[in-house]
Amino acid sequence: MALTTRIGVISSGRGENARYIIEAARSGYLAAEVAVVLADQKDAGALKIARDRGIDAHFLDPSGLSRAEYDDILIDHLDRAGVDLVVLTGYMRILSPAFVRHFKNRTINIHPALLPAFRGLDAFQQALDYGVKVTGTTIHLVDEDVDHGPIIHQVPVKVEVSDTHESLKARVQEAEYIAYPEALKLFIEGRPKLMGRKVVFER
Repeated sequence: MALTTRIGVISSGRGENARYIIEAARSGYLAAEVAVVLADQKDAGALKIARDRGIDAHFLDPSGLSRAEYDDILIDHLDRAGVDLVVLTGYMRILSPAFVRHFKNRTINIHPALLPAFRGLDAFQQALDYGVKVTGTTIHLVDEDVDHGPIIHQVPVKVEVSDTHESLKARVQEAEYIAYPEALKLFIEGRPKLMGRKVVFER
């Protein structure tokens, strides 16, 4: 990674993880700056959060485009912003193989479960339905499969007997806001190497 890592955030939703990552960079906790924020939803909260802080932010409309065509546009914006690391925050589209290869081992995602458990949509309800005692959040590298890449960092969250979907979701999200900056700090400063499926840090 460069001395100051340039991060490109891609989001579909509220943008709370983006907010905490931006704040972590601006506070000096991360040796990084968020260079650009991109979203596939016009009203994505991440766009407003970025613009309010003077960060370059763009809605990129996927309408009528194939996954490959849309990802070519994403790649162009990220490359023009000089991005070193791509960070997904609630991004709901599956990235194309070409995108994954272009940013190989430089695209990071967060998932609201302890992978490999409860991949895919609504991991909160999956955890409740299965009756697990512990779930959590996983930050991982992105590969060409969904919620599958090598794990960078995990944080457990206890599942209470009284939990509803919303109460569990709220606690997991609170854990995410701490865990994502922690994982990015580890990844940026830790000289990561891949050993099979293991991400090993040599700091």
